[in-house]
Amino acid sequence: MKHISLHFLKSIVILSIFLTISPFASLKAQSSDFEISKNLEILTSLYKELNINYVDGANPSELMKTGIDAMLDKLDPYTVFIPEAEIEDYRFMTTGEYGGIGSLIHTQGGYIIISEPYSNSPAQKTGLKAGDKILKVNDKNAVGKSVDDVSAILKGQPGTSFKLVIERDGEPKPLTFDIVREKITIDPVPYYGMIGNGIGYIKLNSFTQTASSDVKKALVELKAKNPVTGLVLDLRDNGGGLLTEAVNIVNLFVKKSELVVSTKGKQTDKNHSYQTTSDPVDTDLPLVVLVNGNSASASEIVAGALQDLDRAVIVGRRTYGKGLVQNVFPLSYNTQVKITVAKYYIPSGRCIQKIDYAHKDASGNPDDVPDSLITAYKTMHGRTVYDGKGIAPDVLTDTLKISTVSYNLVTKYIVFDYATRYAAAHPTIEPAATFRLSDAEYLDFVAFTEKKGFEFKTVAEKELETVKKAAIYENCWVDMKSQYDSMLEAIALHKKKDLMENKTEISEILQEEIVSRYYYQKGRIESTLSGDAELKTSINVLNDATKYVSILDGTFVKADNQPKISKDRN
Repeated sequence: MKHISLHFLKSIVILSIFLTISPFASLKAQSSDFEISKNLEILTSLYKELNINYVDGANPSELMKTGIDAMLDKLDPYTVFIPEAEIEDYRFMTTGEYGGIGSLIHTQGGYIIISEPYSNSPAQKTGLKAGDKILKVNDKNAVGKSVDDVSAILKGQPGTSFKLVIERDGEPKPLTFDIVREKITIDPVPYYGMIGNGIGYIKLNSFTQTASSDVKKALVELKAKNPVTGLVLDLRDNGGGLLTEAVNIVNLFVKKSELVVSTKGKQTDKNHSYQTTSDPVDTDLPLVVLVNGNSASASEIVAGALQDLDRAVIVGRRTYGKGLVQNVFPLSYNTQVKITVAKYYIPSGRCIQKIDYAHKDASGNPDDVPDSLITAYKTMHGRTVYDGKGIAPDVLTDTLKISTVSYNLVTKYIVFDYATRYAAAHPTIEPAATFRLSDAEYLDFVAFTEKKGFEFKTVAEKELETVKKAAIYENCWVDMKSQYDSMLEAIALHKKKDLMENKTEISEILQEEIVSRYYYQKGRIESTLSGDAELKTSINVLNDATKYVSILDGTFVKADNQPKISKDRN
């Protein structure tokens, strides 16, 4: 273990003296200032004694990082320390850019696997394929390494190169590639197009620096090439990003000088009002915003503002409920801290923050904003909306469910491995939107699962195991064993039928994964559109002009008129 040098300890002590004396020289310092000074001195003393006296020694960086993380953990999950090694990852979240090869990777069977190269990326242009196993990077063994370890090596300054050795099914020997890193830009709008009779569709994945300009480009192009009578803006699974980009996207659909969001914090300089500043693209085009439980932050600003301004119908499921604003502040040695500095409020005046981090139970766990504090607000046309629970859709869709067998086929990489094998045997396939597995190909997949020894436990089996333990504990297992065995046999028989009974669902998952091998992310999205139930609901809303208008003017009576107050984020 490393020990801290005397020079390092002296530096810490000097820094502590500076911090604890210079800001608090006045004898009339406030009590809170004294508490800060006192606790900084305690922390420095403790840190010094630990590193001098702890029996096994201590890594100074790891020790301090642990202390910082534990301290910030008492606040909220968005207030975080960003060490120098993670600066690039943070920059990617705001810019959508990084230096690397342009590919997703995952761990499988002790190997790091290429999950999906991005279209036109160094990985794709070099010839890497989904399913490739990474054996070595620059002659260093990659087997058994974590995703983070390998990712850190694959990323780097654009223009730099490295050697990659991979194993590919069907190839007798490992393959070696010389790859030059490039600046990888993740498109916040991976797909847009026409999805119905006059209905346009734009998928927005993130609110990076080009999000609003990319959405505008897509919207203008759709309108120029097609008679667009309605638009679906898909914000499902969009975790947010830059607040200003959210304002600019709202500005595409509402007039100039309209309030979109305001922020209010402890410091007055954090209080801002954000209005639209440009001429819109279209203020009359019927608009649906599609959301789900993973639509958060900037996504909720867009959906909530357009709802409050009665400019769009919100379709889907209740959003995540993140109404907190973070700013990033520079620290010493190229580190940073992201701090929650304010809450944001959409045009009706409501804040949609769901979890109350300021008040925690005896175990230190925060809870949702209590129902007693939920307040009603009014949209521009007088519709009633609520704060504190995210954005409640105007048209609520059913929670999407996936069968146990499908879940296990995906998480155990059976689907992934079959798609890899399928792509190796088929040089080309039909376009993404029309590709379908034949019945014979599906039966081939079923046979593939058997060869792979695919097994999984159903919820019923897990519940039975609990019953068995309880029966043994209650000394009644002997009397129950025969019934238990019979139930297991019935479940086993049912599991054999699962692959056929869930054929439609599994086929759609398989088709999406196979299509991604040929058409990448754009194709993956395109392949799912025809079977997307929530998207069909959105199209139906736009095609029913009477329903659309009545929702926005408040005359439409929906079954879910009152928002459901629950802990379910779906």
